[in-house]
Amino acid sequence: MQKTLATKLASLKESSSNRAFILADAKDADMAFGIAAPGKTSNGNFRSLADFRDQIRQIVAQGLVDIMLMSASTSEIITIHEKIFEHSTVTPAVRANDTTDIHVIRGSVYPEAPSRPFASTTIDHIQAARSLRPGEPREAHVNLGLYSLTFNNHSDRDLESLTAYKAFRQEAEEKGFNHFLEVFGPNVPAHVHRIQEEAIPSFLNDHIVRLLAGIPSIARPQFLKIPYYGPAAMEEICTYDPSLVVGVLGGSAGTTHDAFELLHAAKKYGARVALFGRKINAAEHQLSFVEHLRRVAEDEILPAEAVKSYHSALATLRIPPHRPIKQDLEFTSPYLSYGASKSETAKAT
Repeated sequence: MQKTLATKLASLKESSSNRAFILADAKDADMAFGIAAPGKTSNGNFRSLADFRDQIRQIVAQGLVDIMLMSASTSEIITIHEKIFEHSTVTPAVRANDTTDIHVIRGSVYPEAPSRPFASTTIDHIQAARSLRPGEPREAHVNLGLYSLTFNNHSDRDLESLTAYKAFRQEAEEKGFNHFLEVFGPNVPAHVHRIQEEAIPSFLNDHIVRLLAGIPSIARPQFLKIPYYGPAAMEEICTYDPSLVVGVLGGSAGTTHDAFELLHAAKKYGARVALFGRKINAAEHQLSFVEHLRRVAEDEILPAEAVKSYHSALATLRIPPHRPIKQDLEFTSPYLSYGASKSETAKAT
């Protein structure tokens, strides 16, 4: 079945002014948060991994997202064994690496230490759920991965990360594997990275375009996933190279208005992809939340109107909202007060 991702990427390549918008659900949190990854039930207990995977099945069946991002273990079950994507317009994707700054383990301090490159999985495991022998036919059940980089203004650590990414790209090219690139700003405290807070968006933009300048088209990421630092930073990178397809990450859960306004603002200033994980996973009713994200992405409804419509949907379903609508219409994200420069430190989406 024709995948909407492929159609939209082709249309964006044809014209950078195209309004097509790619929406992804990032259900890869089990590679970051451990037991807490599936989120909590209404009574405050952690959901099970089985519940988490059931939600993936439901959202894929709904067909409103373009990409479903998973861990390799979840993808093996849902993509390879159950084959739910064979008759779906949704593209399966797998997190291809898990740098140390997303090891959000209870009691640990890993996210506060400079990011180190690491990958639990391999391209063979993503594509076929096993290591393939040299010369063995390669059947790629999944052919899209997320690769993540975190820059800390530390030459040794940043070089280590860049070297690992180069090795990944070379292997990906050999195996015909596509990827998209997630790039974070510093995960360490300001006194360690020594960058003025207002300079972090420029620091990140420069790192991205400098890196991509050395990569030919065959090895380039299909699109980017970066923090939204406000209109100026988004416009700067989108204007510099209109051939880049730039996406934003969702960050922490926040209010419903935070989520809808982030998508709307990012699109307004040049982004053509949004990847939401915690914002979807924390929603009172994920299917209704995704439906409203899609309506905002397609310019059918404005963010504040979408919040009200979403609350109406919850009332119809008799699901109590996490917050009263007045509170849910507020902004809690610094990125949505335009001109904000506060750095993004939350990693897993």
